[in-house]
Amino acid sequence: MSYIVNNRIHVNPGFEDEFEARFRARAGEIDKQPGFVAMRVLRPQGNQAPYVVETEWESQDAFRAWVGSDDFKRAHANPLPAEATAEGGGLEQFEVVEGTVAGSYR
Repeated sequence: MSYIVNNRIHVNPGFEDEFEARFRARAGEIDKQPGFVAMRVLRPQGNQAPYVVETEWESQDAFRAWVGSDDFKRAHANPLPAEATAEGGGLEQFEVVEGTVAGSYR
């Protein structure tokens, strides 16, 4: 089954465009990783809700290999300014138990 990692990031008002632009201009290193399936950057629709950066992996081992890679270090080498984000959020990790995609079981 798939492995999902959500990174919840509280972006302070006025920094939303910069946050989103950084993902649009990303190097794409994650796309080349063995076991990588998908990435989604989710824009919040409610007050005070965080952005969610969701990645899907074939396994927890594939995710851990990415986090330990030089590509991961390069992808995270230029963080947002400290004033762009607020406290809270963090990583959530899930193993998919059941799901459907476009009408088929996964």
